[in-house]
Amino acid sequence: MFFNCDEIKKRMNKAGKARSPFLFAVDFEMREGFFITDPLSQREVLFDVKGISNSSPPPPYLHPGNYLFEAFPEDYQSYLRRFNIVMEGLRRGDSYLANLTIKTPLHTSLSLEEIFHLSMATYKLYLPGKWICFSPECFVRIAQGKISTYPMKGTIDARRSNARETILNDPKETAEHNTIVDLLRNDLSRIATSVKVNRFRYIDELKTNRGPILQVSSEIEGILEENYLDNLGTLFFELLPAGSVSGAPKEATLRLIREAEKEPRGFYTGVAGYFDGKVLESFVLIRFIGQQGSQLFFRSGGGITANSNSRKEYDEAIQKVYLPF
Repeated sequence: MFFNCDEIKKRMNKAGKARSPFLFAVDFEMREGFFITDPLSQREVLFDVKGISNSSPPPPYLHPGNYLFEAFPEDYQSYLRRFNIVMEGLRRGDSYLANLTIKTPLHTSLSLEEIFHLSMATYKLYLPGKWICFSPECFVRIAQGKISTYPMKGTIDARRSNARETILNDPKETAEHNTIVDLLRNDLSRIATSVKVNRFRYIDELKTNRGPILQVSSEIEGILEENYLDNLGTLFFELLPAGSVSGAPKEATLRLIREAEKEPRGFYTGVAGYFDGKVLESFVLIRFIGQQGSQLFFRSGGGITANSNSRKEYDEAIQKVYLPF
């Protein structure tokens, strides 16, 4: 099931050419991942991708009620040290947008499998004993000769006064979103033609155990070559790592991220997806809880630009530590 990324690319090409279903995931560093053929018939890895799922109904006792959920975020000064490393890189011109993430110890009375069943998310993936992801963010959708991507940049508490107008008119958030849309337009142009932005900065509301939040997204689309399914893996890997959780320009920004974060992210902010034989639905592995022994860690982060305020970025990263129910 687990392979290096070169092998996963080959298996995606082979399955695409044969129009055979598969489930896959790739880590952020593009060192390893998993690839599962005939995913609906197995129960080793649970998934739900836009309603297509291999999971059984949740047990009848399980419902969103009283449960324990405690997060223990790092202090602001610890975050500030890494934030300043990123800002120094931005001032040097190494990057103009970098995604900085944090790792928050977590204690909950729920198991990861129970969180999987309870979560209300477009994309869910559970690797037993390792991690769970309940992601709201599509990476790319490949269908009927087209490829679409939906970068998500900009988060605000939906209960704030004039929240929608505030997030759409914030200069820093606007600049960050513009940058990531430009980056992903360029990424798609490497494998597609007639790339265009269909929708720009639209807003979705997400329900969480800490209250509703608004997220800002855009939709970008391009046309693929006629035999695109025969080269599905090759085309897909041209787009990695995902721009919305790395930054721009990618290579220099990845070096800056490694310097600031000090450890690999692993599957967090990697990508995963399901191919049904015709359509590939993939998503970014955000809203992610990892397990190391008996300890759980919630992973979250946000985009940093030259205009970022460290306190606001810290608060946003903490705000993203939630359960989607």
